[in-house]
Amino acid sequence: MLKTHSFILFLILFFITVIAGIRSDSEVFGKYISISSLGLKRERLSHLHFYFHDVISGKNATAIRVAAEAPLTNRSSPFIFGDVYVVDDPLTIEPDVNSKMVGKAQGSYVVVSQAELSLLMVLNFAFTEGKYNGSTLSVLGRNEVLSAVREMPIVGGSGVFRFARGYAQAKTHSITQIHAIVEYNVFVFHYC
Repeated sequence: MLKTHSFILFLILFFITVIAGIRSDSEVFGKYISISSLGLKRERLSHLHFYFHDVISGKNATAIRVAAEAPLTNRSSPFIFGDVYVVDDPLTIEPDVNSKMVGKAQGSYVVVSQAELSLLMVLNFAFTEGKYNGSTLSVLGRNEVLSAVREMPIVGGSGVFRFARGYAQAKTHSITQIHAIVEYNVFVFHYC
């Protein structure tokens, strides 16, 4: 009888071990892999230079304020704390909006300061030209608009910019009541 119980106990423990082993292999949440297994070779530092055109009114507006506000909001200024804008801004080679377009800045920005004109930028630079065609860079950061030069982090990318990290420097080239032209210098590490 002791041999039978021992044998049954052995079988139960054996099957539990086998089932647990199968389950842990098939339900792995994460594991280490090599960069080369994704077809990526070496890391590269790229510098991109372009102009961002933000038009906030008129028939060709590229930035639209989301219509949500508190009942007491004073609309004497175009930028009020809490305003949210959705953008589809052209990116061009030269400051002239009619120069060659290399992509779009798509996403949103929010006025996040009560004291100065500071924006939270949540953008994808979606490129449409050359070796970057179909690739994106993601920007997430604070843009203190009235500062001479602003720096925002590049937090990721797609296409040739997989695993991207770096920063974007923004410098206002010109601004009117309806059109801002911002020069961008982007420095980004990515794998190729």
